[in-house]
Amino acid sequence: MRPINTAIASYGMSGIVFHGPLLENHKGFSISKILERHKHDSAGRHPGATLVRTYDEILKDPDIELVVVNTPDYLHFGMAMEALDAGKHIVVEKPFTLKSGDADNIIALARDKGLMVSVFQNRRWDGDFLTVKKVIGDGSLGRLVSFESHFDRFRNYVQESWKEEKRLGAGTLYNLGSHMIDQALQLFGMPEYLYADVRAQRTGSAIDDSFDIFMHYPGVKCLVRGSYLVKEPGPRYILHGTHGSFLKYGLDPQEQALKEGGVPGSANWGEEDQSAFGYLHSEFSGKDQQLQIPTVPGNYLAYYDNIYAHLRNGMPLLVTAPEARDVIRIIEAAYESAEQEKTVRLS
Repeated sequence: MRPINTAIASYGMSGIVFHGPLLENHKGFSISKILERHKHDSAGRHPGATLVRTYDEILKDPDIELVVVNTPDYLHFGMAMEALDAGKHIVVEKPFTLKSGDADNIIALARDKGLMVSVFQNRRWDGDFLTVKKVIGDGSLGRLVSFESHFDRFRNYVQESWKEEKRLGAGTLYNLGSHMIDQALQLFGMPEYLYADVRAQRTGSAIDDSFDIFMHYPGVKCLVRGSYLVKEPGPRYILHGTHGSFLKYGLDPQEQALKEGGVPGSANWGEEDQSAFGYLHSEFSGKDQQLQIPTVPGNYLAYYDNIYAHLRNGMPLLVTAPEARDVIRIIEAAYESAEQEKTVRLS
């Protein structure tokens, strides 16, 4: 296995919790450089990496093949374009860009240069979402008629952060919504139209911290919702079909395990306790059944498995730039719908 020489363009939360540990524990990657403009947080955590202070030190290094653009969201477009201009493949943290037109420009430049662009939609490998896909796919619910997804938190105060500043890209719709929209698009494709309510609910909040997006598909009602003011969370997923219902509570355990220093890919990685398993209540041929559905173990390393297989062996890319661009199209349409109080057609 020939490792891919990789640079991480930022070492904030996503670098410390996600990209750093995942890349460090994957034999297919070698972290060559980490950009920290002022701090030394990566020192000692990645022995093979050189700490650098400028992005140019990454871009001008001919040995670096892959750049992880995990900087603040408003920097994604410019830094992604610079990396492509320098001949580097890129993984961009979600959300891909703040405007779908910027995403199109990145896609065009990558195509012209024959380079890879992927977006870190790691929650496709959440155990709960993998379980939802399984339940839909195996027909346990009959024909699916309703899908509801929640990503709620409780933070009733305003932090000092660029994420709380009134600017394009700040707010929970770009932050958490990009995961949920990506999952919905994976299940159902682009909706015909949507209607959204996006608002600030916390006292003094300058950014949206609550959203509800109704995405219309023939035959399936789809609702994705998120809020910062949910102290007592309800189900993460609510599915109804012609033969029954499936409810799943709780969040995938991988993020918390990474925060606590867990090693991705280690024994029992991504497994949930039985108490967190989903609940299926269905009826087939007049026979009622109620049972727990074991959660499929989550596996964020699978994202980088695919990046390696694509770059070294030419395997199809699982998270493509056009898919990530469509997520931004949905977010733009949701803001348009909320601001103008109207339905926005997408196809």
